Amino acid sequence: MAGPAALLASIGHQAGALRTLWAAAAPHPPRSPPQPSHTQTCSTSGSGPGWHSPGEETEVSEPGGAQQLEEERKAPGKSPKEGEERGDLSPLRPGEPRPGRRETLRETALRSKVSRLAEATSRLVQVEQTLLLPLLQQHPLPLHPKDSIEFRNICGRMALQREGQQFERDLHEAHQCLKTIVEKLICSLAVFPSDVYIPVRSALRQILQNLLAM
Repeated sequence: MAGPAALLASIGHQAGALRTLWAAAAPHPPRSPPQPSHTQTCSTSGSGPGWHSPGEETEVSEPGGAQQLEEERKAPGKSPKEGEERGDLSPLRPGEPRPGRRETLRETALRSKVSRLAEATSRLVQVEQTLLLPLLQQHPLPLHPKDSIEFRNICGRMALQREGQQFERDLHEAHQCLKTIVEKLICSLAVFPSDVYIPVRSALRQILQNLLAM
């Protein structure tokens, strides 16, 4: 059996993991786009919105320059080689993905999962502090602080690299570890039939349900 001191230690580890998760959930800093040549920079202006990376400059020597380049690109007699030399970007065919689109969606999905994991962790810490801690002062429960230590360590590894296969594996492990923490708390409370544990059991089951939905 463990009392408030053990729970406070677990909460401290979970709070440390939570700070790391919120940092990992923040948008990645923009990557520096490749430096185009002068002719590539000019011709890109006729490609329409959505092709420019953040911070990419579009140079036009004089008003109407973009329209002129577009007309030259569409003019008959222009060979594919000439278009490549100017750096023209051919329009995408229907259903053809844009370069880099798959990676962007993947990163967005990962950040979304990290955010949901952080929200579940925040909710768990709140339930432990406001509902479970007062009960432990009168009725000690079997706790497993090592799980919270492992959870903090996994999140710490995630902070070292915010993308790649290792990041995804650590994210999966962190998700499973937090789920284990919640499940063990629910099992510990199950041995006490008292009605005073109903609110905290209900709150923990809701957290577990959200984790399973991830």
